[in-house]
Amino acid sequence: MSYRDESHVPISTNQQDDADGQKNTTTANSMQEFYQLYRQLLVITLALIGIIFISVWIFYSMNIALNYLLGACAGVLYLRMLAKDVEGLSEENQSLSKNRLALVAVLIIVASQWQQLKILPIFLGFLTYKATLLVYMLQIAFISDSK
Repeated sequence: MSYRDESHVPISTNQQDDADGQKNTTTANSMQEFYQLYRQLLVITLALIGIIFISVWIFYSMNIALNYLLGACAGVLYLRMLAKDVEGLSEENQSLSKNRLALVAVLIIVASQWQQLKILPIFLGFLTYKATLLVYMLQIAFISDSK
C-alpha cells in the first residue's frame, strides 16, 4: 500500500487559520511599533545633530563642525542600515548583516588619510546615534515613573 492509496482524514484548518491570523496581527502590530520607534529615534538623532553642530560651530570652528556633521551623517546612515537589517529579520533569517561595520571602517580610514578631516570630531559625530539611545532611555524612564 503506497502513501497515495491511504485515506486522509481532513483536518480542520479553522484553528490553524485563527492562529495564523493572530500571528499576522501580532506581526503587523510589532512592525508598526518598530516603525514608530525608528521614526522617533530618527527625529531625536536629527535634533541632537542640529544642536551639537551649532554648538561646535559656535565654540570651535566651522571646519570642526563640518567634520562632526560628516560623522553624524554616517551615524544616521548606520542607523538606517541597522533598521533595514532589523526589518528583514524573520523566522528564516535570524541574523543581522555585518556590512554596517564597513561603514565605520571606511569613515575612519578616509578621515585618517585626508588631511582636512579630523578623526575625533568625525568619530564623535558618528556616535551621536548612541546619544540618541541614551535620550530615548531617559525619556522612557521618566515617562514611566511619572505614570
